[in-house]
Amino acid sequence: MAVKSPCIDVCAFDGKTKMCVGCFRTLEEIRGWKKMTDHRRHQVINDRSRRQAKLQHEPSELPPD
Repeated sequence: MAVKSPCIDVCAFDGKTKMCVGCFRTLEEIRGWKKMTDHRRHQVINDRSRRQAKLQHEPSELPPD
């Protein structure tokens, strides 16, 4: 069974880390998701908490709303 995408439809990228603030993937990972092996998808998903912590500890460069 294919690993489901972690996308939550909050597609905004942090300017410093280059990660989506919704799913914590890079643009390259998002673009390549359908071609990734399930093993690689699990790696990306399992790295979510580390990526989220990194994003929260670094000041964001997103423009104000």
